[in-house]
Parts: sequence; C-alpha cells; structure tokens
Amino acid sequence: MDLELAHGAGAPRKRGESWGAVLLLAYQSLGVVYGDVATSPLYVFKSAFAGDDITHTAGNEEIYGVLSFVFWTLTLISLLKYVLIVLRANDGGEGGTFALYSLICRHVRAGLLPGGGNSEDLMADDKDAAGRRGDRSRARTVLERYRVLQRLLLLFALLGTCMLIGDGVLTPALSVSSAVSGLELSMEKAQHKYVGLPVTCAILICLFALQHYGTHRVGFIFAPIVCIWLLCISMIGLYNIIHWNHHVYRALSPYYMYQFLKKTQKGGWLSLGGILLCVT
Repeated sequence: MDLELAHGAGAPRKRGESWGAVLLLAYQSLGVVYGDVATSPLYVFKSAFAGDDITHTAGNEEIYGVLSFVFWTLTLISLLKYVLIVLRANDGGEGGTFALYSLICRHVRAGLLPGGGNSEDLMADDKDAAGRRGDRSRARTVLERYRVLQRLLLLFALLGTCMLIGDGVLTPALSVSSAVSGLELSMEKAQHKYVGLPVTCAILICLFALQHYGTHRVGFIFAPIVCIWLLCISMIGLYNIIHWNHHVYRALSPYYMYQFLKKTQKGGWLSLGGILLCVT
C-alpha cells in the first residue's frame, strides 16, 4: 500500500490528493493493525491476576498498578519503538528483517547471499568516506573484516524472518480459537467438540483465502468491523468509568507500577508475563 500506487508512479500530486491518499491508507490500516492492538489488552487482567499470590486491597491499588503497566507498555512499545524507530528503519519504504539486511549489504561488503553488495553504493560510500579524510564507520570496518560477524548478521535476519512467519501462523489460530470458545458457553459440554474445532478451521480457511486479494482489500473489508468494535468498547469503557470509578485516571501515573511491585513482590513480578499480552 504505497502512496505512489494511489496516483501512479511519477505522477504529480496535489496537496489535497496527497492528504486523501494518507487518509485512505489510515482507514485501511484500521482493519490490518488496530484490530490486533484493540483486542490484545482484553486478556491482560485475567492473566495478571490468575495466580493466588496477588490479593486486592480496598484502595484498588493493584488494579491501578496493572492498568498503569498496560498503559505505559502500549505507549512505550507502540509509540516510541514502532512509530519513532521501526518506521524510520526501512529500505525505500520496504520494512522487515530482509529489507534491512539488504540495505546493510548494499552499503557494506557483508553480503553472503547472491547479489549482496551494490557496487555503485559501495563506491559512493568509499568516495564519501575518502572525502572526509578516511573517516569510515568503525562498525562498517569491523563488519567487513570479520567473516563470523557477517554470518551472524545473516543468521539474525533468518531468525527474525522465521519468528515473523511463526507469529503469522500461530496468532490467527489462537485468536480465532479463543473467540470461538465463547460460543461454547451457551452449549452443552457434549456439543463442544462439534463446534470449536470445525468452526475455527472454517473461519481460518476463509481468512487465509482472502489474503491473495491483497492487504489493501482485506483492510477495506475489516476496517468497518474494527471501527464498530472500537466505538463499542470505547462507549462501554466510558460508561463504566463514569458509573463505577471515575478516579481510574490515576493509573496513568507510573507511581502505581512501583506500588504494585512493592506490595505484590514475587507475585507481581510473575504477573508481568501476563501484562506482556497487551502488545503481543
């Protein structure tokens, strides 16, 4: 989903048309990205308080502490890591481990794959370094000198790609299976085996069958569903805040994270694994 595709490569774009393309991409991203971000925090509280080591006090400071962890985890990981770092690490708009590996190999003689290292880019970098009186990057010099570092770099690229593929296979299966398990609450236990697995497989087949139409079309299909979902949980959350506890804004303070770990001690540290679910 590139901006150039919306207008044609090399075609002049007006300011209004550019904003329209950005808004279009933002709308499509609702169905691709924010559906996952909006559902992940739902599992946090159940997992964080699953153990018997954490007890609730009258001031609800444990709940504030977990909520503070969720808020700051989403803020630091999603905003600082992805928006400010990951989105800037790209190879001509392409992201991912192999795109970054290709970018490194075009500017450093460290490519172990065929075509690794663009001679024009390397010559330009050498000429630029020579123009600065031989001030070459120390990291580039070390990487070009040691073959073991080049192999380690390739290993990290392959490992990152394998982890992404594994996440892409496991996450939909677990998410759909968890969603379908909600249907079993209204059925008898003897009927569970006829509902859970068959319905999950049918939904997954349909979802993966849509992938070949492209991310932009899939985003268009799911964006309205995600918009309705976000609107509903926002209204429900706002009602619960007003009706039950309008002081929940205190959880925005990192102070409650410290208090949570201080009071719960070992049980609090163990519950941090459940808090990580908000960014999975």
